[in-house]
Formats: sequence, C-alpha cells, structure tokens
Amino acid sequence: MRVARMSRAEFAHRHGWAPVSLVVARRGRMSGQGGAMDEQGQRASVLVTAEAVARLDGAAILAIRNPRGDDDATRPRIPGAVDVDLPSELAGPGGGTRGSRPLPEIAALQAAARRWGLRQGQTVVVYDHDRGLVAARGWWVLRWAGIGDVRLLDGGLAAWVSAGLPVVHRPPQPAPGDVVLSPGHMKVLDANDAAAMPRDGVLLDTRVRPNYIGGATPAGAPRRGHIPGALSAPAADNFTEAGPFADAATLRHLYEALGADGSRPIGIYCGAGISAAVGVAALASLGLDAAMYPESWSGWSADPARPVVVGGRPE
Repeated sequence: MRVARMSRAEFAHRHGWAPVSLVVARRGRMSGQGGAMDEQGQRASVLVTAEAVARLDGAAILAIRNPRGDDDATRPRIPGAVDVDLPSELAGPGGGTRGSRPLPEIAALQAAARRWGLRQGQTVVVYDHDRGLVAARGWWVLRWAGIGDVRLLDGGLAAWVSAGLPVVHRPPQPAPGDVVLSPGHMKVLDANDAAAMPRDGVLLDTRVRPNYIGGATPAGAPRRGHIPGALSAPAADNFTEAGPFADAATLRHLYEALGADGSRPIGIYCGAGISAAVGVAALASLGLDAAMYPESWSGWSADPARPVVVGGRPE
C-alpha cells in the first residue's frame, strides 16, 4: 500500500507539532540562566521521586498490574494504592490490526477511573514493580484521557522501599470518584502516520533489539522485524541500572543521537503500546512531544499489506 507523502510542514501541522524555531527557542531557554530549574521542573511534572510522593497531599496512587493477579491483594504496596489491571482497564478488546492492547473506550475508562476513586482535578501517581515499564502505559492513557496532572513514580515500588517509606499488604476500598474523561489529549499515530513518519520525522521502536531485528517466523506466528525507517530505541535504555530513569543530560544525549531533538516530529511504537509509553514519558521529561502508535507492531504485523524490514538497519 502506497502512503501519500506529506511535507514535513504539513505533517507537523496535522499533528500539532510546534515549529522548529519554537522548539529551538525552548531549548535555548532551558540551557540559559535558570535552565537547570526549568529542566528540573519539567522532569518533575512527569517523573516524581518517592520522597515527593510521600509529601503529596490528596493524590490518588495507582498500582498498575499486567495483569492483575489474585496474589496482588496481599503484595506490598504504597499505602492507599489502588490496583489497576492493564489488559482490561487500560486497553480495549484487541485483535487484528487493532493490535493486542488498543486504546480503551472512553466510557469504559471513565467508569474504571471512578471505581479507582479518581476525583476531578486530582493529582494521580502511577507505579509498578518494574521501574515504570508497565506503569508508563497508565501515565500515557490517563494523560490521553484528559487528566492533566499524572506522574510516574521514578524507580517504581523499589524506589519507595529504598527510601525507607512504609508499605502495606491490604488494598484500600476507595469511595467512588467523579472524574470526567475525554479522549485525544495525547498525540496518536495510525498505521499510515507511522509509515510516513520516518520520511517526515523520526520513528522510534522501543522493543528489545532482537524483536526489532526480527528473523525467521514460525508457521502461523506474526511476522517479525520492524516498520521501514524505524530506529531501534529499546525502552530499557531509558533507565539506570539501579532502576530510575537516567538523568536529563543522559536522556538528551540518547535521543539526540537518534535525531529526536525536537527539530522534527517524533513517533514511537513498541509491541503492543506499552513500552512505547516509556519513550514518550522520557521525552516529555525533556520538554519534547512524541506521538504514540498504540496498535504498534501487533497491529502493523497483522496487516499483510504492510511492509516489514528484517535486520539491524532501518531500511
């Protein structure tokens, strides 16, 4: 299937990206006087430390599970944290080109959010037991649904425990919330947009590199490889060995080396729209916007008309 080529300006206008001059000006302000403070504030609006969470007053705390299991009710948790099941509450029914973890219907998501006790205007903190690789999906979906202040616990539950903060082993029973959600507050790509992105911007693949490279496919299994023109940017590279996200300077070097410096539109995908959210969050912590292709590889590979590249190079 041929995709009509758009100019970079047309692509940016369609998806609401700022002009290059504005991005450069923003980066100039961050590197000038007071830049360190601006950069710290930008990071804190996305990633929150365990100590800062402990000081938050009235925030909702969500423990993102993938999936939620019977033993989660007795596992250590941050006091007041409500369990959220990623497959059933942060995704809709999948299959085929919809991908395995498509976006949820907004009415179903709002009903779930009210069960979690979310109130209109409330700060929300999400975390998991895996540094944020799972919880980032919760951060992205809730931001997409219009919750303005959603933060990702940097380092996950391990960071909370390492800080000497208390845990409990019993889930709360929250009162029903009144939050009102609406879709479309984060940039989203469809398959055609993802196909065009490498020509008009930068398309990043956050899966582990062997999945990006691809190779032989067993009979009946989905095709392996990557979207033509996509660059490998594994989600795990955003984290330090100890668990939290790398510092801002390291993340900036990481993404600038991939051409994701804000001068061109940035798109991100993964296997099923989970680890891609890590890349979106990392870039957001630097003040850079990225669009996610929620259907990701599970949706792309289900369409036999979509080309697949096998190997370690983009094309």
